[in-house]
Amino acid sequence: MPDEETRTVNRTPVLRTAPDRPLPAPAQATPSRLGPVLVVGIVLAALNLRPAITSLGALFEETRTGLGMSGTVAGMITSVPALCFAVFGVTAPRLSRRFGPAVVVCAGMVAIAAGLLIRPFANGAVGFLAASALSLAGIALTNVLLPVIVKRYFPDRVGTMIGLYSMSLAAGTSLAAAATVPLTDALGGSWRTGLLVWAVLALLAVLPWLPVAHASRRADRARATADPAGPVAPGAGPRVVRSRTAWALACYFGLQATGAYITMGWLPQIFRDAGVSASTAGVLLAVTMVMGVPLAFVIPGLAARMKNQGAIAVTLGVFGLVGYVGLYLAPAAGAWALLLGISNCAFPLVITLIGLRAKSPAGVVKLSAFAQSTGYLISIPGPLLIGTLYQHSGGWDLPLALMAGLLLPQIVLGVLAGRDRTIEDECGMGD
Repeated sequence: MPDEETRTVNRTPVLRTAPDRPLPAPAQATPSRLGPVLVVGIVLAALNLRPAITSLGALFEETRTGLGMSGTVAGMITSVPALCFAVFGVTAPRLSRRFGPAVVVCAGMVAIAAGLLIRPFANGAVGFLAASALSLAGIALTNVLLPVIVKRYFPDRVGTMIGLYSMSLAAGTSLAAAATVPLTDALGGSWRTGLLVWAVLALLAVLPWLPVAHASRRADRARATADPAGPVAPGAGPRVVRSRTAWALACYFGLQATGAYITMGWLPQIFRDAGVSASTAGVLLAVTMVMGVPLAFVIPGLAARMKNQGAIAVTLGVFGLVGYVGLYLAPAAGAWALLLGISNCAFPLVITLIGLRAKSPAGVVKLSAFAQSTGYLISIPGPLLIGTLYQHSGGWDLPLALMAGLLLPQIVLGVLAGRDRTIEDECGMGD
């Protein structure tokens, strides 16, 4: 990874004098005075990529009761994130080419805040779903484009910035899981207020992106004036659907997302059905999520130093298997939350693999959109199926068996995606 970054930076002077080769979106695109603002923006954006989901997980039973949802409809609610990420994430490359990634991320932050503001006032499941979808659309676009922004504006600090981004995402996830129930109790006990409070964090995230988006848009217009053809043609980059590694990465992403959203949506309910209180169940979910804070910073750097990252995927999968077996045998024991938290760190691994498995900026954009959109599409049936099994079986034995079973192909796909190769090489576009 460092060699590739160094090679990219070292080629930059040559590319400036060679108009027939695409310029890899240099860091200077955003004025240096906005560099610290952009770092703050990345951190705040990442903090907001999961509270819309984990805050609902902590209050899921109250929300289901308040809106009169059946188990199947509740399972649909937990599937909505994956559906929105698949549908809206695939539009990210086109929107990024049209408006620039910083502008799209800024719009995504606005959508997240708007959805979180509207959702608590819904009087039925349909309105709740629609407001949730608005927030999730913003999250989907930001999911795809934040790694691209890191590669574009911090080409010499990719590992550090991806680690910071992943760590902030994990911190926001665990914060919402741990704090939602106590905040709800402190603010009067209404689940609506408990969900509404997270709109404040989303509104804060909009602020740094306004000047960054404005400066980025001006820079893009200046480059378009100087070079009407644009730095990268709309169809530039490899055809990712021809790459076996891209498909392995997309399927690995899909299975890890399945496990993550089942965990975020249903783990508190598993603990509560075992006799654990609502507040303790929220804390245990927070334990699961907080494991991603340190590991999300460590795993990208470790993976970047390895030629083959399959061993990391195997290790994470084994932790998950032990965690699910533990939930089956002793569901009230909190230790399993710790093991599942380690297993869920497949997300920072897969985000890092997106950068490692593509050479060019265009390749990173296409692979990020393909892997995330396809992966989230694959993950849609999982939470819905878990809800249906839970409702009709009357317990967690079958759902837990399914969760554990899905980890086996996930491990195999992680080994395949972790092989030392790039999508450009597989598509015949290697240097």
